[in-house]
Amino acid sequence: MGDKEVDMIQMKGSKNNVVLIGFMGCGKTTIGTKLAFLLKQECLDTDKLLEKKCGKSVSSIFAEEGEEVFRQMETELLQELIQRKRKGVFSLGGGTPVRPENRALLKELGGVVYLRIRPETVYERLKGDVTRPLLRCENPLERIKQLIKEREEAYCSCADVIVDVDEMPMDDIIDEIVFGLRKSGR
Repeated sequence: MGDKEVDMIQMKGSKNNVVLIGFMGCGKTTIGTKLAFLLKQECLDTDKLLEKKCGKSVSSIFAEEGEEVFRQMETELLQELIQRKRKGVFSLGGGTPVRPENRALLKELGGVVYLRIRPETVYERLKGDVTRPLLRCENPLERIKQLIKEREEAYCSCADVIVDVDEMPMDDIIDEIVFGLRKSGR
């Protein structure tokens, strides 16, 4: 990606933020970190921010307080991030866009990029990861398929850009994000 493309993306959008959404394992944090470096911005992972704020892991929050409490925490965090003055690249938890109020907040936060991934790819990437509370079940692949199907409409409805990330090299994904955000005017 050339400096001209980076400059173009920095000029777009009222907040100049990039918001990465998608299912767990799609690469939001990894891509966000590289994109933030190229844009000379900070990359913030909302799950990590919530863990720091609560003093416990996402898995612990789910286990002790339940998913609904966690989802409310995500909404409150998005409201805080909108007030933030510094530009950034935000990597969101996979379920954040499921709440309708969050989808509106995401659009306000910045240009929203949906990193779309196939269930089989998620399964291969995460099959040994025991830290994912939603995948602690009898048949993780079927659970992944079910969750992606349930979330697809929410992801698509708030996305300014959709990038299919399966088997795509990182640099190509970043190029697609930059091109898509420029094209969308975000």
